[in-house]
Amino acid sequence: MLNKKSVDDIQAAGKRVLVRCDFNVPLKDGKITDENRLVAALPTIKKLIADGAKVILCSHLGKPKGEPKPELSLAPVAARLTELLGQEVKFAADAEVVGANAKAAVEAMKDGDVVLLENTRYRKEETKNGEEFSKDLASLCDIFVNDAFGTAHRAHCSNVGVSSLVDTAVVGYLMQKEIDFLGNAVENPERPFVAILGGAKVADKLSVINNLLEKCDTLIIGGGMAYTFLKAKGYEVGESLVDDEKIDYCKEMMEKAEKLGKKLLLPVDSTIVAAFPSPIDAEIDVESVPSNAIPADKMGLDIGPKTAELFASEVKSAKTVVWNGPMGVFENPILAKGTIAVAKSLAETDATTIIGGGDSAAAVNTLGFGDKMSHISTGGGASLEFLEGKELPGVAAANDK
Repeated sequence: MLNKKSVDDIQAAGKRVLVRCDFNVPLKDGKITDENRLVAALPTIKKLIADGAKVILCSHLGKPKGEPKPELSLAPVAARLTELLGQEVKFAADAEVVGANAKAAVEAMKDGDVVLLENTRYRKEETKNGEEFSKDLASLCDIFVNDAFGTAHRAHCSNVGVSSLVDTAVVGYLMQKEIDFLGNAVENPERPFVAILGGAKVADKLSVINNLLEKCDTLIIGGGMAYTFLKAKGYEVGESLVDDEKIDYCKEMMEKAEKLGKKLLLPVDSTIVAAFPSPIDAEIDVESVPSNAIPADKMGLDIGPKTAELFASEVKSAKTVVWNGPMGVFENPILAKGTIAVAKSLAETDATTIIGGGDSAAAVNTLGFGDKMSHISTGGGASLEFLEGKELPGVAAANDK
């Protein structure tokens, strides 16, 4: 799965190249509020323009559920890309995505031109990988490039269906980077390899915990899911979040770690509160107690200072670190200390540091540590499935080298 042809392996001059991007950006009153995904797509687009390709871009935006919704049109993306690229990105407004406008726009293209199609999810076949829409997309191009890692774990028309209908299907630079970092971290890491998992629910990370225990040297568990592990050890965890149905699973994982000779680190102390903050960023009183001494009427909402030190010292000696999921309720400044401490320890290490999308990516960027990480994944769900060891349909569909 890791050895795929990329945009560097194709002759694109004069060819019509369809590029699946991830332009699923947040919009407010028709304005893009975070353009990280647009910026991340530029290297692949610029490479194809420079090579003299006719560049046709496509993406989904939000969940229009198979019907045209004006507020989810990609028109604002075309306008912003025009500014970022310094050349016109012609927007093909078509309710059926590949309609008269799109066909005419592609027909009129010169080498180096760029056209953006309308939101692929305006078509209800998109998410079902229906053949008709896949054929429509394939009819526009000679070559297909998938550069949307965020949807790589889904088999849709615009990433998997179209791949099977063209002779040449390759990955873009962004996708290549994800495969290189996430794939190699899991399959071929430089050791010691430390994996840090956080977030609220054990259920979300069952297969990830299981798979990473076999691959890493140390597995660190923080966030809300740590309390189910602590309860599985027989500790009183008070009102903390616990998934009672997963207690036996946690016991199994602790036994598995011991059997494999892996270090499994849990919080040794907790930052506790009387009640969940409302609103989430409200001022609250907190105290720090040992993990086996949480009062019955209190709840743990972040790792404590001793745990932050313990986790940070483990990162210091690592050569590869993968982190997915915050250490506490990081949206509250008082309960963000554990997440900040972990982010800081990753920022200060020489190890290869990989942030697995979603909340951890948001936390690292919000806290200002983004530029200190080796790689921040652009796909939350996709990076989790990569860490689970699953094959991603969007990656698998590209031609092998």
